[in-house]
Amino acid sequence: MSDARADATLGDAPEPGRDPEPDLAPEPVAHTLGGLVPGPGPDGRPAADAPLVAVTGVTGYVGGRLVPELLAAGYRVRALARHPERLRGRPWYDDVEVVAADAAEPEQIRAALDGVDVAYYLIHSLGSGRTFEERDRRTAQVFAQAAAAAGVGRIVYLGGLYPEGEKLSPHLASRTEVGEILLASGVPTTVLRAAVVLGSGSASFEMMRYLTERLPAMTVPRWVANRIQPIAVRDVLRYLVGSAAMPPDVSRAFDIGGPDVLTYREMMQRYARIAGLPRRLIVQVPVLTPRLSSLWVSLVTPVPGGLARPLVESLVHEVVCDEHDIAAHVPDPPGGLIGFDRAVRLALARVQGASVTTRWSSALPPGAPSDPLPSDPGWAGGSLYVDERRVLVDASPAALWRVVEAVGGERGWYSWALAWRVRGLLDRVVGGPGLRRGRRDPARLLVDDAVDFWRVEQLVPGRLLRLRAEMRVPGLAWLELRVEPADAGTDPPDVPGARDADGPWDPDAWRRPPVVFAQRALFHPHGLAGQLYWWAVYPFHGVVFGGMQRNVARAAQTAERARADRGVTRADG
Repeated sequence: MSDARADATLGDAPEPGRDPEPDLAPEPVAHTLGGLVPGPGPDGRPAADAPLVAVTGVTGYVGGRLVPELLAAGYRVRALARHPERLRGRPWYDDVEVVAADAAEPEQIRAALDGVDVAYYLIHSLGSGRTFEERDRRTAQVFAQAAAAAGVGRIVYLGGLYPEGEKLSPHLASRTEVGEILLASGVPTTVLRAAVVLGSGSASFEMMRYLTERLPAMTVPRWVANRIQPIAVRDVLRYLVGSAAMPPDVSRAFDIGGPDVLTYREMMQRYARIAGLPRRLIVQVPVLTPRLSSLWVSLVTPVPGGLARPLVESLVHEVVCDEHDIAAHVPDPPGGLIGFDRAVRLALARVQGASVTTRWSSALPPGAPSDPLPSDPGWAGGSLYVDERRVLVDASPAALWRVVEAVGGERGWYSWALAWRVRGLLDRVVGGPGLRRGRRDPARLLVDDAVDFWRVEQLVPGRLLRLRAEMRVPGLAWLELRVEPADAGTDPPDVPGARDADGPWDPDAWRRPPVVFAQRALFHPHGLAGQLYWWAVYPFHGVVFGGMQRNVARAAQTAERARADRGVTRADG
């Protein structure tokens, strides 16, 4: 592997914003794995007798990207999720078998692995509190035992690269232990050990990107001088897919990394060059501990402190591959592995083109509230505060829905911007995500997408967006945004009972303006603190939620007029 140095190569970097190489995104990784993977059938889909692979962590960053790559490679896929309904809307949902299973529950995971040839273990509790090591250990043990009992042919696990003989950070030590548990299962196991993963939406890439873009000058800890061997997410996916075909006598760990070995300082300077930014002034100081560094990272980047700390602690070690034995089983692609510069350009192209398929915030964080919505039939009762507002909008349902689905992120919340910024800052101070998580896609949402300090809990396209609060509050909170017919006796299509009182439903009545924008904020307080919180913020609801309703309606009406000016009839919806 080459020990590339930024100062020697920056002059060779391409002009900002220009990638002279073809975009790799449309091409499945299996394209260069001929002979290793079964390949799709004549209809472009996996054959009925193709090997069956089970994938855990499908709502996560890597798992969500691995599923379509496995399908393209000709494998049948069984997606395992605690809440399968949250996978609806994924582009591959109809092409896989979706099974409800919690990897920590022996009976559930044993049944889910029945008949499986290869099982991908992509679970870890990164940034999930002080008990993550015990939780990771128990879940890995349950999974290993279930895989052995079900007769699984191979386990594939993505772990972390670490130096031998050093005391590891808690996060890196836990990931190492998980790999050892799986290797001891009796099932042939492939453990892939990677350092920094470079790809649009990865936590490591986002941390580096925001640090470099937002700080033209910075003081940094000593670990920025440690050597790192980053790897492009596309190469990670290629190794994961290729590992499914390893022979039964191979059961071991493999180091995986890209062709460049860089310090974190060099990575930031290279990123600045590729992104068209001036060279950064980076001053190294000896006093920043990993804890202080993670707090600094959480203030500057969207990555919260609970996630930043294990990432920073991992960077305290030099993480460089000791071997490249993986090439004996998954050969390097004809053009070689993707270097740092190209990986960054490809990631930036996806970010700028709003085509980030998965993101570090995609996975539901362990410990996130999962109580039922207070209006659900099974709710146990208790205090419930509701702020409900409705307004008639002179726009088609489609125009209003486009505005509703695009709330948050760079577009903001269509009301008192300063109040939202202050609330986001206060949330970050007390350890919440704040507003810096933004959105995965500026216009489209999926269930479980993070939207600033909210998460999409339910999505009915064209009808309903329900957001669950993940900010730090003494209770549970939701925000519902609905598009409803102006005529109370008329329901939109595809809804049970979609007919008015006098006869069949009239589709034109739903496509044409006006329409109702219904907005509902719900809060279930916990104790006296929750009661005090509600009444403390209640005086601001008129400004925040009232302003939001007026401005969303105004934006939809403006969009409707623009469509009319372009000659698009309002009845087209």
